Amino acid sequence: MKKIPKSGMILSWIPKLDLKMKLSILLLFSSVFVLQANNTYGQKKKVSLDMNNVTIAEIIDEIETNTEFKFFFNTKVVDLNRVVSIRVKKVRVHEILNQLFFDVNTSYEIDDRKILLFKNEVDDSTKKMKPDDETEDFQQEIKGIVTNPNGDPSPGANIIEKGTSNGTQSDFDGKFSITVSDKDAILVVSYIGFLTKEIALNGQTTIAVTLQEDAALLDEVVVVGYGTQKKGDLTGAVSSLKEKDFNPGIVASPEQLIQGRVAGVQITSSSGEPGAGISIRIRGAGSIRSGNNPLFVVDGVPLSGDNINPEGTDGGTGGGSRAARNPLNFLNPNDISSIDILKDASATAIYGSRGSNGVVIITTKKGSGKATLDYSYSIGISNITEKYDVLNAQEFTDLYTQIGGTADLNFGGNTDWQDEVLRTAITQTHQFSYGGGTESGNHRFSLSYSDQEGIIKQSGLKRLTGRFNGSQSILDGRVKVSTQMAVSNIDNDHGDPMSAAIVANPTWPLRNPDGSTFQSTNPFDVSPVAFLELTRDFSNTLKYIGNISVDIKITDWLSFKTIYGLDRSFSTRKNATSNEFFVSNDQNGSAIISNIQAKNTLWENYFNIEKELTKNINLSAQIGYSYQKFEREGHSLRAQDFRTADLDIMLNNITSASLSAANDSFRTIDELQSYFSRFNLNFNDKYLLTGTVRVDGSTKFGEDNVYGIFPSVAFKWKIFKESFMPAGFSDLSLRTGWGITGNQEIPHDLFTRRQRFGNPRFDTPNGTVVPGDLQTVAFENNQLKWEETDQFNIGLDFGFMKNRLRGSINYYYKSTTDLLLRLGAAEPAPQEFVWQNLDAKVINKGFEVELETDVVQNSNFDWTIAANATFNDNTLKDFAFGFINTGNTSGGPGLSDTFVQRIQSGYPLNSFYMQEFLGFDSNGIAEYGEEAFTGDSALPTTIVGLTNTFRYKNFDLNIFFSGQFGHSIYNSSANSFFSIPNLSQGRNITRDVAASGESVDNPVAVSTRYLEKGDYVRLQNFSLGYRVNTGENSLLSSLRFSLTGQNLFTITDYSGQDPEVNTDRAINGVPSFGIDNSSYPRARTFLLGVNANF
Repeated sequence: MKKIPKSGMILSWIPKLDLKMKLSILLLFSSVFVLQANNTYGQKKKVSLDMNNVTIAEIIDEIETNTEFKFFFNTKVVDLNRVVSIRVKKVRVHEILNQLFFDVNTSYEIDDRKILLFKNEVDDSTKKMKPDDETEDFQQEIKGIVTNPNGDPSPGANIIEKGTSNGTQSDFDGKFSITVSDKDAILVVSYIGFLTKEIALNGQTTIAVTLQEDAALLDEVVVVGYGTQKKGDLTGAVSSLKEKDFNPGIVASPEQLIQGRVAGVQITSSSGEPGAGISIRIRGAGSIRSGNNPLFVVDGVPLSGDNINPEGTDGGTGGGSRAARNPLNFLNPNDISSIDILKDASATAIYGSRGSNGVVIITTKKGSGKATLDYSYSIGISNITEKYDVLNAQEFTDLYTQIGGTADLNFGGNTDWQDEVLRTAITQTHQFSYGGGTESGNHRFSLSYSDQEGIIKQSGLKRLTGRFNGSQSILDGRVKVSTQMAVSNIDNDHGDPMSAAIVANPTWPLRNPDGSTFQSTNPFDVSPVAFLELTRDFSNTLKYIGNISVDIKITDWLSFKTIYGLDRSFSTRKNATSNEFFVSNDQNGSAIISNIQAKNTLWENYFNIEKELTKNINLSAQIGYSYQKFEREGHSLRAQDFRTADLDIMLNNITSASLSAANDSFRTIDELQSYFSRFNLNFNDKYLLTGTVRVDGSTKFGEDNVYGIFPSVAFKWKIFKESFMPAGFSDLSLRTGWGITGNQEIPHDLFTRRQRFGNPRFDTPNGTVVPGDLQTVAFENNQLKWEETDQFNIGLDFGFMKNRLRGSINYYYKSTTDLLLRLGAAEPAPQEFVWQNLDAKVINKGFEVELETDVVQNSNFDWTIAANATFNDNTLKDFAFGFINTGNTSGGPGLSDTFVQRIQSGYPLNSFYMQEFLGFDSNGIAEYGEEAFTGDSALPTTIVGLTNTFRYKNFDLNIFFSGQFGHSIYNSSANSFFSIPNLSQGRNITRDVAASGESVDNPVAVSTRYLEKGDYVRLQNFSLGYRVNTGENSLLSSLRFSLTGQNLFTITDYSGQDPEVNTDRAINGVPSFGIDNSSYPRARTFLLGVNANF
């Protein structure tokens, strides 16, 4: 509450007047001011609200915090706990009150800044005082029709006699009839998507009401590069998701919030491990080698595309793959306000050389309104969705004997090794936040701690994050200073003996008689429990990201913004294998410690222009400069032949090893200097034209191609605003755009000749370190330049039935040229290889469809359906190099130097190439066709998502399905492990292989036997919530409980653990896709949560 200043402070400036005169003058001015206020404030003050599923009390608090209005009411009369949703932009307060109280027995009066709420009732004592001719109530039937601006009827419109609870609704033809108690009554007419209207009867008995559209839906603000735009004014293909649209549940990184929710975006998790990497493809894969992930921008700071976590190695111990972690794990998902995806070139060209794969803009929450304290807690349990169906001990020994096995492989145990390494994982998350704001400034603090156990023992992720966002306007609002700062600390425990667990002999006992862990004497047969107990692998990442910006309003139409950003991270990964682990006995224990430090600095300056050129033409423009510097350094230390078996000592006192050496070290600096400009012209709010150009200069390319130019242009026609349009459309807009974007995601300094010494190796028997040889890692090519993506887009936005049915359809055509690739040189040649741009094209073309409809929407029950679908076709053309193989499947018995995918002109990227499996002959030997393209690709052709959202009074329910179709998966795990020859070596297999008729003499080979369709439909999320009614005097302003299920079931024909999998098995740096190779299993999760606001 504001303090009232002492009167002397106000009156001290009035000279030579006695106190009586001073008070008289003050009273006079105050009276004039109050009279003026009475005539203006209540009538002219406009308010904007966007609040979903909140109480009446919360809305009143929001209005009082952001305006000068004060509410007066009796808590026994007004239901403050009633839950409503309201979305209005710049409307007078009486229109808000009409919406809030149109269907309840509450009325209001507005007196300047005071709003009185009271119960509608008739005073009987007043009736008795009326003259005889007024003893009976006045009754008059009023008939009318409600239409939209195009003359179409508005069925279901609410018609209320103002100041009473008397009301009705219009029928299917928009017609209504209501009996009023006063010939001069005022009817309040409201309808979803339209502005509320008041009609004074003045004795009329028949009226026609035309409602005007509420532009709030089309005025929704979407974040684009270097600014925001109204959703209705977007000329490019942009999808925007707010917090209410995000996937609920256990979410380790921001990509999981939007998985399956956006057309044109494919998100695939590499595995089910906490913190595992995620692959994102926006409108298909456009590059062979240079990376296909989009550019991420967090609060205006573009992130580096480099890994900030060291990669691990299993050291041949039987663990699964240990790739670098997800670089976005540092973000607390609860801090995110919105995620905007820029998909076409007209939207991404403002980011130039880094925009060819799309741009994902992440905006974190800011404080607003009355200061509130929020706390949320969740606890979840996770279990594996499906174990491998391997043989038990009896089945194993029987089948081994049946195929002619002679070795004594029965050790007397009956162990389910999957059960021994798996667990019911517990996840707990605590979230605190405090914030608020006014028109002049805002602030928000948050603190979060998450402890997510993996379903494999000794794996998990712990994350502690803190964030502050704030802004303050000074100098009468001419200058605004803003900052966003976040710090995170992530501890990741890695451990994946799943490949060992599925093949381990089930007759092995868990322990030896002396209590020690049982281990096989065969170094190729790993005890899964020994792996867990005698190896250690963990990483720690400390990361800071923040920025500070100053906005200066120079004139009413010209402003300037400068921003400095810093992204700093320190990451360490340590892994060790005890000398008691039989598999590593030749090394007598080993350890490796790796460190990476990354620093990304940004300085940007740009002018913003917002000017009305003429009555019907408005200009919005930006012109600016950007400089970004990427510094990255790291080193690793490797040790072997330890004098201790204690893993903690091995990692924290590495001198306990007899052999140690620096394994690698590096330091790189890359810079990006850019000039950019964009203009938006709006002609009569019907025709919108956008033009963008960015000039990027990069140190990654040779002196002949340091700079690249990336232009775009787009146009939008709001057809629904034309006079010739028929009635019924709330939106019908045609968009088209073209542009060129680039891709520079290649390693450092590849255009000049460079040499480096290779990593050393250990000669353990002789106790020596053999230094690495001098190697050439890059050869000169001053012609090296950016990859370029030329993209065309045409889209249609539409809305019907007052926008209750809305959506968009887009067609796109992307052509990526000048493909960056490392190629081997033909012999004889002065150099072994060279990085160069290939004269080839990767074509992605397809359709995107997004639909949303409000099936039911009233005060007690809402039902909204949202669906999206993407249809993409990917093809490589004019690839004159011949072919490139990728998708390494080496590792299993009989599998050496094998591959499953080939890059070749005329086929999609990551197309499968192998011999066709024709079946087994009468002797159980596999028969194969010729090695050739199978007609299958790892890239889905269709991606779909379907969301149903329900609300009934205080309950809410969200059900989300996702699916991918038209792609295949190579089950490399089955190829490596599940065959009768593997059983003959004493390793377990699945029951389907046992019944396959395969001979023990059948050679293991790559073939279509292990190539399977990857189509699936998944119930991704099921979330039920309940909001508790809290009293006015309660400490809590809101309280909500939720129960969420994730990955509840999957419909698929894939025989592996889960069809959403991608183990990158690159060959010579060319990534693969769609290979399942001993991946960490995916979990099913149930989560109970509570959220309290104070």
